[in-house]
Amino acid sequence: MPIVDEFETHRIHLLSVAYRLTGSVADAEDAVQESWLRLAGADTDAITNLRAWLTTVVSRLCLDHLRSAAVRRESYVGQWLPEPVAVSLTGTPPPEPLDAVVRSEDARMAAMVVLDALGPDQRVAFVLHDGFGVPFGDIAGVLGTSVAGSRQLASRARRAVTAAAAPPRDTDHDQAVGRVVAAIASGDLQAVVDALHPDVRLIGDAGGTTRTAVNVIVGPEKVARFHLGLAARYGELMMRSSEPALVNGELGLISGGSPGDATHPGFPARVAGFTVRDGKVWAVYDFANPAKLTGVRAGATLPPRPAPSPPPTEPGRSPY
Repeated sequence: MPIVDEFETHRIHLLSVAYRLTGSVADAEDAVQESWLRLAGADTDAITNLRAWLTTVVSRLCLDHLRSAAVRRESYVGQWLPEPVAVSLTGTPPPEPLDAVVRSEDARMAAMVVLDALGPDQRVAFVLHDGFGVPFGDIAGVLGTSVAGSRQLASRARRAVTAAAAPPRDTDHDQAVGRVVAAIASGDLQAVVDALHPDVRLIGDAGGTTRTAVNVIVGPEKVARFHLGLAARYGELMMRSSEPALVNGELGLISGGSPGDATHPGFPARVAGFTVRDGKVWAVYDFANPAKLTGVRAGATLPPRPAPSPPPTEPGRSPY
């Protein structure tokens, strides 16, 4: 089999590894492409296990990305979320390898948020061993540590992931999201509150490019008022611009944005993701930073993004 064809048989696996390691669609795709370039310049006859060789290369590249991302977060405005993979349900975007990547339970947004709280070395050790069965000897080579050290890193990460307790996929996810969206459209505060989990939180990620909540919003009434504030600010434009989508394999929304009209301001494209627990929406993720929307596969082309409004200067101020 030609080497290019053999490489393609591993592409989905490599994207899965890279996305789980970095939480970034752009970085994952870059790492996989760079692994191909390195393979093209390598002595392929000396490679006895191509999948393992490529996994090691991608993992080292992703570790570098994670360490640089940790530095970027120090000056990042507001909350930091993993990049979503969002696929429209109303259009017909072409199938892509990323679609397969997020079918995994471990790529749900709630699970990705938990992974994002780990340090770079712990994340690499945990994801490679617990997620993909990579031996600790190989992981030690990626991290530049001992086998015992890589085992300890994975163990610490495992305890942190267990303590964070991301809820499992809820069979009532679609119905729960539908109830929240319908309640927001009705404008009834109590209806929105009733559709939300008592421990609900909303996390917005705009990176200072547009308006969202700077701090995490916690509690059903506060989250409900946030959404109803948006509905009042943007009117029907907000609902009309949105289309159902799979966000990391679970029902969410893609908004193409709007230039506004005579009575309502415009707003940029964004993605909304949800996690459901006990049949109610437990977490809302507002992805508003355009740099983090490279994983959006909408049925129609998203319109050009208008000039953003200044971000809020007061902690926790909302809406956008």
